Amino acid sequence: MLCPRLLPVLALLLAGPAASAPAGSPPPAAHPTTDARDGWRDLFAPDLADATLTPGSWVFENGILARRGPGHIWTRAAYRNFILDLEFRIEEGSNSGVFLRSSDTVNWLQNSIEIDVNDSYGPRPRYAGLCGAVYDCVVPSKNAIKAPGEWNRFTITCRDSKISVILNGELIVDMDLDRWTEPHRNPDGTRNKFNTAYKDMSRIGRIGLQDHREPVWYRAIRIKVL
Repeated sequence: MLCPRLLPVLALLLAGPAASAPAGSPPPAAHPTTDARDGWRDLFAPDLADATLTPGSWVFENGILARRGPGHIWTRAAYRNFILDLEFRIEEGSNSGVFLRSSDTVNWLQNSIEIDVNDSYGPRPRYAGLCGAVYDCVVPSKNAIKAPGEWNRFTITCRDSKISVILNGELIVDMDLDRWTEPHRNPDGTRNKFNTAYKDMSRIGRIGLQDHREPVWYRAIRIKVL
């Protein structure tokens, strides 16, 4: 007669090894730890000496980067493959954005990839483009933003042609730029504003935060080069 204490062990042996995730499955909807020992660093210095901006338009106050006047803020350095992790807070109706790989910070609309930061909270959001959208190109899989006044967290990964966006722990965008093969046209046939097909956009450029003339705050802005 088999000892009852051995029954759980026998059950595990009969079950065999646990199934692994299928090849090519999307990354888990979670944020990475941003430990400096793992290659993470602040995107902007506290005095903004490594940024390009109109003086006084953005300022750090108690570790929070706040918009105080007109003008976007840009890194001086250019980045190719990276993970950008940050938190943001907006007011009701506010709008901003995160620019990726901008090759021209003057004509930024036609030379950047923009991740929307806007108040899309609730069933009837002010903006048709949900927060976390790739502007005019990709609609997020869900509306994951918190109510105005609360802090939200983005993790944006750029790796060659692949771009993913995690908002508040939810994977909402998983994009392959190589699918955008024509100017002014998305893979689903809808129109966009871009004169250059996204597959031909620069794969290296500066990172920026958008001034849309509305209140916005950012903090814990960190980057890890891949």
